[in-house]
Amino acid sequence: MNLHKASHRHAQNGAARCPNRSAALYAFLLVVAPAGSFAQRGGGGGGVPGAGANTPIASLKTAAPPAPAVDRYVKDPAALIALGKTLFWDMQAGSDGRTACATCHFHAGADHRIQNQISGPGATVNNVLSAQDFPFRLFSNTGNNRTTLVRDSRFAAGSMGVVERAFAGIETGAEVDRFAVTAFVSPFQANGIHTRQVTGRNSPSVINAVFNVRNFWDGRASRIFNGATPAGDADGTLNAWVYRNGSIEQEPVRIENASLASQAVGPVLNSVEMSWAGRDWPELGRKLLNLAPLGRQKVAADDSVLGGMANPEGNGLLPQFSYAAMIQAAFRAEYWSAPAPDSGPLQMERNFALFWGLAIQAYETTLAANDSRVDQFLEGRTDALSALEQQGLTEFRTGGSQCTTCHNGPELSAAGFTNFLRRNGVTNSDADAGFFRLGVTPADSDPGTFKTPGLRNVEFTGPYFHDGSQATLNQVLDFYGRNGDFPGGTALGNVRLGAGDRNAIVAFLRALSDDRVRYQRAPFDHPSLCVPNGHAETSPGQLALDGNQTGSVALDKWALVPETGRGGAGVPLQTFEELLNGVGNDGSRANTMNLACAP
Repeated sequence: MNLHKASHRHAQNGAARCPNRSAALYAFLLVVAPAGSFAQRGGGGGGVPGAGANTPIASLKTAAPPAPAVDRYVKDPAALIALGKTLFWDMQAGSDGRTACATCHFHAGADHRIQNQISGPGATVNNVLSAQDFPFRLFSNTGNNRTTLVRDSRFAAGSMGVVERAFAGIETGAEVDRFAVTAFVSPFQANGIHTRQVTGRNSPSVINAVFNVRNFWDGRASRIFNGATPAGDADGTLNAWVYRNGSIEQEPVRIENASLASQAVGPVLNSVEMSWAGRDWPELGRKLLNLAPLGRQKVAADDSVLGGMANPEGNGLLPQFSYAAMIQAAFRAEYWSAPAPDSGPLQMERNFALFWGLAIQAYETTLAANDSRVDQFLEGRTDALSALEQQGLTEFRTGGSQCTTCHNGPELSAAGFTNFLRRNGVTNSDADAGFFRLGVTPADSDPGTFKTPGLRNVEFTGPYFHDGSQATLNQVLDFYGRNGDFPGGTALGNVRLGAGDRNAIVAFLRALSDDRVRYQRAPFDHPSLCVPNGHAETSPGQLALDGNQTGSVALDKWALVPETGRGGAGVPLQTFEELLNGVGNDGSRANTMNLACAP
């Protein structure tokens, strides 16, 4: 079984005791995670089909992702985490001044919006997904993939990005980049009115992504960070500008075990996700260096990372915490201290990709959800799971489900570092371990294999699979019970699941949620965020125009994700299934997409 969707604190305590800053960065995890997190462990086994029995399920606290060596660049690990959290949540990073990394990763690290969230063949702009749309491929007998098709939708449930534009420059102090209206060749339009584009794949959770050897669904975010792109060693550009002995020169960047950084530098310049087409790193750096961090967003006074920096009189951070000051606090001077040139970008602007990747990596490293009731049970607390949940754990790892073929080890993923290090030591020779073809989509429409994500907090990260085609955990188990939708050439064996097995496994999967995630407590607390929530319509199917936009652009609707502090929210997150059915709109759930917001 492979649920393809499941996929930082500002403190000084302990820094002086760490022998180097890479170790110091990981030591800060102990501030936000329970004692014993990231303890070293040994063992054997592999991340290939059939190897699960050799990589037993264990508490995630026993997993030990290797720390990337960042001492060459980083001066203060705590300041780096603060910078990373700020960059991750800042809406101003998007070319439209309204799109942050967090816009697609605000809900248990993922995205559970339902309007204007589909792309691909058959997709309708501004569509509102309903429970009746799932699963996308529906058989007359849900247990048999050779019976009559009742529905065969080939679109994907992705995430809204930006309206298509061509980048035309930065206006100093402006949140919105200059642009040229393009010919709008994308399909994201109706009756000449253009909408936000939608990604072709579902947004995986950033929580626990630190345990992945490689990131993105297809693993293209390399384990090696080259300082500017996701491509690792395939990109031989000299991506860092260093100032030494009175002169500035370029040098290569090669940081191992840094896939989080490789992933972080992808979306922000992507012309569907966050950027007008053609923007580069120095331009993004110049933009943000002239804006107040989180300038349109609220930061809780007790935010576990940013609370001491928060502006109590308004939005964002106190004036002394500019992006330039935060970079200077986090990074060594040789990467930002060169005198301003007569022309061209500042050194700080040239190195903005390096700063962005390493800072967001540092923040995401703290997002380790390793204290679910399942983790507690595996640590010896026998009353942590009910009898049904314990039955589900047994079926998960020993029954006919074959779940541990792909979901094994403490990470519950064959694509995690436990399997990688056991098989390869420090080499990258077998990085494809943990990537499988499951028959979610036909091979000719979405070629390749896909990463096995971990399963913690999976109840909150729907819809599921890389195409978002299943709305509920029960539908996912139906998928495995029929051995996939497109069975030819898949990694699936003969999965056997009775009704009782499925109910028990679903109960077990729900017990994998960490209450800190459920209630958005530290380290999963965050600034406020306005997220686009589809487009307004003047009548059913007729998009409303945004009179403040150049060109024929649909009017956004907005939903508020309120800020939380260390103590989190008073109610749990809403699940995707609950959102589809309106459960929690009475205030009993968080992030229900029904709170108004004006960005």
